[in-house]
Amino acid sequence: MTEKSKTRILVVEDERHIAEGLKLNLELAGHEVRLAANGRLGLEQWQEFKPDLIILDIMMPEVDGHGVLQKIRSTDLRLPILILSAKNASVDKVKAFKGGVDDYLGKPFSLEELMLRVDRLLLRSTWNDKQDVGEDAGPISSYEFGPNTVELDLMKAKTLSGDVDLTEHEVKLLELFFRYPDRPLKREDILEAVWGYGEQVHTRTLDNFMVRFRKYFEENPKKPRYFCSVRGVGYLFSPEGKGR
Repeated sequence: MTEKSKTRILVVEDERHIAEGLKLNLELAGHEVRLAANGRLGLEQWQEFKPDLIILDIMMPEVDGHGVLQKIRSTDLRLPILILSAKNASVDKVKAFKGGVDDYLGKPFSLEELMLRVDRLLLRSTWNDKQDVGEDAGPISSYEFGPNTVELDLMKAKTLSGDVDLTEHEVKLLELFFRYPDRPLKREDILEAVWGYGEQVHTRTLDNFMVRFRKYFEENPKKPRYFCSVRGVGYLFSPEGKGR
């Protein structure tokens, strides 16, 4: 891997031996790595270093991991973030995923598993970057189509049937569709970009989300105009409501 092509990874971790170990192994894998010993420094490095991925601890001085996550997600929904924490209770994981984290790994952890998760998150990010998205590839904060208005940054939508509170995965899936309007997207590409392939993800997962979107946004969910199936491929979003 050439120096120019190195991916940048920011490790925000206050346990020095863990941080140094991660840095060594990530650099051996060809990544450029910076360390931050607390949340405040992590936010500074996020703005200065512009990482391709962040590995984030929760329990840290000054600003904890949830505070860091909230700050980043207020302006960037796409940056891959992996939480690495000794807080393994379900309530902690739920809070993190609601806050917008992409993956969560408990301490103590397997280095091999961590590296695989890092590779998977970077692959999903690369898949998005390789698409032809035009000149504006920045985060999408809001989007209007038909009678619907979606505020991705607020995780809310206004529809004919009323206001809707969106989940994190609904936001990610909507942003993907909004970024590539009128383009048939393959089912497997959507699953990889939004969820990654993991034990909890099944092919019906996407279908269930599309059923939800049609209930939210379509005047007649049985005859969708905006969120359309493409036989043998996957799905297509038509902002003009032309159907397919």
